[in-house]
Amino acid sequence: MTDTPHPHSAERRRNPEQADGPGGASRRTVIAALGGATLGAAALGLTAGQATAAADRKHAAQAPARAAADCVLTPEQTEGPYYLDLETVRKNITEGKAGVPLTLRVKVIDTATCAALPGTAVDIWHCDALGVYSGYAAGGSTPDTTFLRGVQLTDSAGVAEFTTVYPGWYVGRALHIHVKTHAGGTVADGRYRGGHVSHTGQLYFPETYNSRIATLAPYRRNTATRTLNARDGIYRNGGSATLLTLTQNGSDLGTGVTGTVVLGIDPDAVP
Repeated sequence: MTDTPHPHSAERRRNPEQADGPGGASRRTVIAALGGATLGAAALGLTAGQATAAADRKHAAQAPARAAADCVLTPEQTEGPYYLDLETVRKNITEGKAGVPLTLRVKVIDTATCAALPGTAVDIWHCDALGVYSGYAAGGSTPDTTFLRGVQLTDSAGVAEFTTVYPGWYVGRALHIHVKTHAGGTVADGRYRGGHVSHTGQLYFPETYNSRIATLAPYRRNTATRTLNARDGIYRNGGSATLLTLTQNGSDLGTGVTGTVVLGIDPDAVP
C-alpha cells in the first residue's frame, strides 16, 4: 500500500539541502575566513590580542552562516496508514523477526539552539523483510502483533538507540522507517504517556546497501517490485535529509549494520 502525503507546518523550516548560509557562505568558507583574519592581522603587525579580537569579530559576523549549515529543520513527511499509538518503551523491537541486524541511532537537536535534546521520545515503526507491518490484517499480518515498533528516550547527548532489522519493501515505496518525536511526556509502566508530537518523518537507506540486502535471506523471498529512492514521491519531497549513514559491522553484511541520522526539530511545534 502506498503512503499518502499530508499537509504539515512549515514553521522555522529551512531548505534541508542548502548547506550554505546567507550569501553562500559555507562552514568551510567560514573557517577559512576566520583563519585568514588571523593571518592577515599578523601580516599587518597586530598583537596576538588584536588578532584574536579581529578573529572574534569575524566569527560573530559569520555566526548566522554556521548556524544555517549545522542546524536545519528536518522536513516532515507523511505518517502513513500503519501507525499504532502503542508507545511501548523498549530498545529491542525485533520480536524474533528475521533480517539483517540494524542498530539505529537517532540524534535529536533543537534547530533554534543547535543543542542536543535529551529526554525526547523517539517513536519508530517499519515493515519486516517481506513488507509486512505488525498490527494490521493486511499483507499477511494479524491485528494483535507488535513487532518492529517501539519508543526510546534520547540520552544526555540527544541520542536514542534501537536494535531492529533492516526493513524490507512493499509496492510503491522505497525502503524506509517511520519516525515520530514526542516532547513533554513521561514514562510509566513501560509506556510513554502525555506530551505532544514534535516531528513526523521517515528515514531512508542508501541504494548501494538496499541492492545488496535484497540478495540475502529472507529479503530475496520478497516478490514485490522494489521502488528506488529516486522513484519514490515521498522520498523526493525532502527524503535526502534523512538518508541514513550506514556502517557495516563486519566483513559479512549479514552480520549487521549501524545506521545514524540527525533530526533537527522544533520541540515546541505541534502538528
